Amino acid sequence: MSNERLNQFHNLHQGESCVIVCNGPSLNRMDLRFLRQHTVIGLNKIHLGLEQFGFEPTYLVAVNPKVVEQARDAIAALPAIRFIGARAAGHLEEGLRTFHVPILAPPVTFSTDICTGLREGGTVTHAALQIAYYMGFSKVVIIGMDHRFTYHGAPHEAHVMEGPDPNHFSPEYFRGQVWDNPDLARSEASYKVAREVYEAAGRQIVDATLDGACPVFEKADYRTVFGLPRDHGIRE
Repeated sequence: MSNERLNQFHNLHQGESCVIVCNGPSLNRMDLRFLRQHTVIGLNKIHLGLEQFGFEPTYLVAVNPKVVEQARDAIAALPAIRFIGARAAGHLEEGLRTFHVPILAPPVTFSTDICTGLREGGTVTHAALQIAYYMGFSKVVIIGMDHRFTYHGAPHEAHVMEGPDPNHFSPEYFRGQVWDNPDLARSEASYKVAREVYEAAGRQIVDATLDGACPVFEKADYRTVFGLPRDHGIRE
């Protein structure tokens, strides 16, 4: 992995806005075609919904080795520029559009220089926020971060998803595959650090998830944020 390759992204989008699209079921209730007009950072297995959603991400971030191994071919086929965490690097080699990013351990909680690495923080969204910061985005809008999960066992335990996946926009997301239980408390702790870093730099993170449950970020109606009409389709 060459730091020089990552350095090309430093402040590439200085002063611009982007959208981080998480993978919650709320995406299925939204008409997402408006995202064609925005710079989008997709996460993990977003490829499973792109035909339905009608947009293509500019960037893709994945750090969990299980996710990258399961979706290696689909991720590699995306036209998006792909940032892959070093723990998952063995499942997808570097290439013209694929970049490996080092992973940092405590005491680092948020990295402003991805050439030195980033902190996973228990959630790929936190990794994406660090990448967005490094690229210079002054405003990040998050959608699809429902922050609700149905699972059994303790946080971080690995389980095979029996039957359709209730926690993501696609029932096939982890169906029959191993996934790691979420740790919402750790995620929220990471998000609080991200918000502090952004605000200290005069930047903004807005959570425009439809009925999102995360208590950390400033909330907003996605239709207001993106200048969409009030009757813009929301499916019940």
